[in-house]
Amino acid sequence: MQRVFSGIQPSGIPTLGNYLGAIRNWVPMQNGDASLFCVVDQHAITVWQDPRELARQTREMAAALIACGLDPERCILFVQSHVPAHARLAWIFNCVARIGWLNRMTQFKDKAGKDREGASVGLYVYPNLMAADILAYHATQVPVGDDQKQHLELANDIAQKFNHDYEVDFFPTIQPLIQGVAARVMSLRDGTRKMSKSDPSDQSRINLTDDADTIALKIRRAKTDPEPLPEEAAGLESRPEARNLVGILAAISGRSPAEVLREHAGQGFGTFKGVLTDALVAHLGPIQAEMQRLLADPAAVDAALRRGADKAAAIADPIVRRAEELVGFLPPR
Repeated sequence: MQRVFSGIQPSGIPTLGNYLGAIRNWVPMQNGDASLFCVVDQHAITVWQDPRELARQTREMAAALIACGLDPERCILFVQSHVPAHARLAWIFNCVARIGWLNRMTQFKDKAGKDREGASVGLYVYPNLMAADILAYHATQVPVGDDQKQHLELANDIAQKFNHDYEVDFFPTIQPLIQGVAARVMSLRDGTRKMSKSDPSDQSRINLTDDADTIALKIRRAKTDPEPLPEEAAGLESRPEARNLVGILAAISGRSPAEVLREHAGQGFGTFKGVLTDALVAHLGPIQAEMQRLLADPAAVDAALRRGADKAAAIADPIVRRAEELVGFLPPR
C-alpha cells in the first residue's frame, strides 16, 4: 500500500504560507487509512514551550487543519504524543543513525545558531524522530518543502541501515512529494524570506485567523516597488516583493502567475492590492468561520483526535512491535 504521512508543528496559528505551501495540498491526498496527518507536539518541545500554550496551540492547529479541509472521517488526523509507537521507534533509530549523519543536518545548525552547546539533545536528534514518524506506518510518500528533503534522505539512510544490519527487507524507501513553486509564500516585508510564524513582525504574514480589516491593512502595508506590473513573469525576476504578491493571488485563485499578469499588466499596486485583498478575504473567510466553530467545542476536537490516534496506533503498533522483535527485544507478553 502507498501510504502518505505528513506532520506540522503546533507553533501558533497557521499562516497563509503554511496553508498554501502545505495544508491545502494535503486535502486531495486524503485516502482513508492510507493518509495520515499529524500535529507533531513532540517535535515542538525540542525548544522550550510553555505547557499551557503548547496544549492550546495543539488543539488550535488541529482545528485549523480540519477547517482547511482535512476530514477526520476521510483521513487519519492525530497528535504525535498520543501514539507511543513514534517514541519507541525513535529510540531504535537513535541507535541506528550515525553521529556523522546528524552532523551534516543543516537545520540543526540554523536553529541552534552559535549556541550549539546550549541546544537540546532533542533538537539534535529531531531527524531520527521524524524518520520514526514516517516509518512507523511504512509510509512511502511524504509531502515536504525543499528544506525537509535532507531529513527525508536521512530517514532513507536509517531505513537502509536497519534493513542491512538485521538482514531484512522491512522498512520501505520514502519518496518526497515536493510541492510546486507557486506555493512558496514569502514575507510581506521582505520578498526574499519565507513567510514565517517566527518572524517578530506580525505585519510580515497573513494568519488564518486575521479578519478582513487586518488582512486589508497588512496587504496595503506590504512592501512593493514603484513600477507597474509587467506583462510577463520574466519581468518579475528582479522584483521579489512584486513576484510574491502575484504568486499569492495566483495560488489563492487557482491560476498561474502568467494568467494573473495577463489580467493585471500595467496596473499599479494600489489597484492590485485591492484585488488581492478581496480574493484573500473571500477565500479565508469560510476557513476562519469553521475554525471559530470548532474551537467553541474543544471536546469535539479532542474526541476526533483521540479517534485518529486509535486508528494510527492500530497501524503503527504491529510495525514497531515487529521492529523491536528484529532488534531482539523480548515481547512484553
